[in-house]
Parts: sequence; structure tokens; C-alpha cells
Amino acid sequence: MSPTEYLAWERTQRDKHQLLNGEVYASAGGSPRHNRLCARILARLDDALRGSSCGSFSSDQKVFIPSTKNFVYPDATVVCGPVELHAGTTDVIDNPRVVVEVLSKSTEQHDRGDKWEDYRSVPSLTDYVLVSQRLPRLEHFARESDGSWRYRAVAAGGRLELTTGTVLVVDEIFEGALDLPGDV
Repeated sequence: MSPTEYLAWERTQRDKHQLLNGEVYASAGGSPRHNRLCARILARLDDALRGSSCGSFSSDQKVFIPSTKNFVYPDATVVCGPVELHAGTTDVIDNPRVVVEVLSKSTEQHDRGDKWEDYRSVPSLTDYVLVSQRLPRLEHFARESDGSWRYRAVAAGGRLELTTGTVLVVDEIFEGALDLPGDV
């Protein structure tokens, strides 16, 4: 399916679908653990960004990947400054600054592989955060001034600072979440 065909079709659908390399994939709902982790991340982002030029968006926000012309729904997205919409759309963001993906058994390989490669092509992206469902762990890729990416992982007791200045505290995000059923 072409990007134009996908956008027209997707707007008529009840459920969310991603376009990946010309193929359409349904976006399945998450487990209670996945959804709790998404909610906690989004709450922390929203609280930390209040009053700044940045704002957070939930997993209902579609993002365009320029290198592959893919359309994806990250678990959480941050945009700083004005939202730039993809040409001809009212619902697709071109300028995410932070993208967060909560890993699951069915998505982890893609989130670490092709999807991560795709996200690196987004000029505005400075932070890519992966959230484990198996253990209290956040992984962070931050774009350096020379365009390279720095990797850091933090576990229980750790704190992660994004380029926006937002601090994510592992213990706060994971409190009680691992007690819920998850897709691990």
C-alpha cells in the first residue's frame, strides 16, 4: 500500500494500523503491565514538560518516518516547539523529539532493529527510550551533537535524564507494574 493509500484508508478504520515498508499491520492492544508502564512514562513526561515549549503525546499519535515513508504509533512521543504535521495530514507528526517504546515479546526485535534504524532518520529525534517489561530497566539512546548516538541503560534505583531535561526514575515508573500480567 502506498503512503497516500494508507493515510486515506487508515482514517476510515476503527482500529490503529501501522504502515511498515508498504505493508499494513494492526496495532494490538497491550497487556495490563504494558499499559501501566506507558501510563507512568506519559505521566512523568507530561508533569516534567508542563510550562515548557515541549508537550507529550500518547500512543494514539501517529509519527512519520522519512527514510522509509513508514507511519508508526510510538507508545509515547514528545514534541518541542510547534507541532509539524506531515504534508496533507492533520494527524501525523513529522518532528518528534523523544520517542518511547515499551518492549513486548512480539515487538522487541522490531523495536531494537528496523524500527530503531527508522527512528534514527528523523532529524528532530534526540532521545529513544526502550522500557523493559521483564525487569525494572530503561534503555536510552541520545543523539550527540555530531549526530552519533550514546547508549545508556539504567536499572532499579537508577535515574535517566533526557535531552529535554526530563528525569525518569526507574523505581517510580516500575512501582507495582511488574506485579501485573505482562507480555514478556
